[in-house]
Order: sequence, then structure tokens, then C-alpha cells
Amino acid sequence: MWQRPAAQNSRRGQLMHMRSPLVLLLFLILAAGCTPIGDDVLRKTDHEWTEEGESVQTENTAQTYLHKPLVDGKTTTIVRVYGPTIKHYASLYGLDWRLVLATMKQESRFSPTAESHRGAYGLMQIMPGTGEEIAKELSVDDMSHPHNNIRGGVYYLRQLYDLFNGASESDRLKLTLAAYNAGIGRIYDAQELAAYLREDPLAWDAIRDMLPLLSARYETLHRSVWNQERPKAGFFKRPQETLRYVDKVMANYDEYQLLLN
Repeated sequence: MWQRPAAQNSRRGQLMHMRSPLVLLLFLILAAGCTPIGDDVLRKTDHEWTEEGESVQTENTAQTYLHKPLVDGKTTTIVRVYGPTIKHYASLYGLDWRLVLATMKQESRFSPTAESHRGAYGLMQIMPGTGEEIAKELSVDDMSHPHNNIRGGVYYLRQLYDLFNGASESDRLKLTLAAYNAGIGRIYDAQELAAYLREDPLAWDAIRDMLPLLSARYETLHRSVWNQERPKAGFFKRPQETLRYVDKVMANYDEYQLLLN
């Protein structure tokens, strides 16, 4: 009968001796309902989150994502400092305060001293000319003061909102935001163009498509609509900025509706 050489028998014995503890270890791990890789990765580092949303290491072993704040630090701070003012004027003028907050985030990144290259200022980034008109209507002296700036911005949003009566609520909000960003003249031009092309002037999807057509490259179309080479408010050079603006504010608003009461 053939027999395995002695060296191979010795090697086989060593392997069997090593295999038994490994099999036992794997059995115990599976019986415990976990894997060595998953547990090791999840417990490498543990963190908490500061008010500003920064991650800091802790001594606890809870998983990191459980400590991440639902609302970022800047939003938390602005709600703590200016929340009562935002809610008061939003209620006074019949708007959702979270829409105002979403607009403010996109306009100024919550900086009371923000100022654009075009002169827009404050938390709500009110343009100088618009600010003067609003100040007279509200009998306010200093529109740069944060509380007055919030009031003026909410008041102006409501004025724009009232211009789109008849649109669905979703379309009405988007048209309002587009007008706040680009100016009501641009939206009126887009509505006239939509009507000329037999689209619904109160549908945001139609206005979204019309805004790029207000640029200089569509002079022939402009002549057909207005008998002049440019729209009434002039050529619109940056329509994509307004489209992105509306999308971002609505995304902020959707988030705040879910997370803030």
C-alpha cells in the first residue's frame, strides 16, 4: 500500500492543528451575528458635532452619523438670533417663515453685513432702489438694520407673490423667487413671450424655458413680440443664475419644512 511521505504527514498535521482554532473563531463570530470587518471599521473613531457642524473626536463608541446635526450651525444660529423677527413678519405678511429663511440663506449666507457688487445689502440682499421705496412705504429709516432688512425683504416677497395670483402654489412660489432674484420686469417679459408662444404665463416650467430666450441672440423673436430688438426690461444676460437660484431656494425650503416647525 502506498504511504504519504513522512514530511508531508508532518506538514498536514501542522495545518490541521492551525485550522481548528480558525474554524472555532469563525463559528463564534457568526454565532454572535457580526463580522470582524464591520465591527472594526465602525469603531475606529467616534465623533460628535459642534454647533457649527464640525466633527470632534469623543471617548464614546457611538457611530459617527448618529451625532450629525439635522440643521447646520449657521441656520441654528440665525434662528436663535433672528427667528422671532422672521416668524413675526412672515406671519404678518402671510408667508411661511421657513421660505423666508430659505431665501435668506441663498441671498446672504446669513450674514447681516453682506453686500453684493451691485449694492444689494443685508440678510435679504435688498437693492438700493427697492430699499428706498420699501422704506417709504413702511416708514422705516434704516433698511440696513437686520430687523428692518428682514421686514423689508418679507414685505417685498409678499408684494411679488401677490402679482402671480392664479398660479398653482408651487408655481407661484417659484415665480416669486425668480422675480426677487432677477427683477419683476424680467418675469413680465418672460410671461409675454410665453403668451406669444402659446404657453401658460403662470406655469413655472414655461417661464423657465422663456428666460433664456430673453438674451441678445433672439433679437428676431423679440421683434416679433415687441417690435424692437430687445425685451422691455432689456437683454437678460444671466438667466441660468436665476434658474439655479430658484432651484436652490426651493431645495432649502424643502429641507426646512422637514426639519423646522
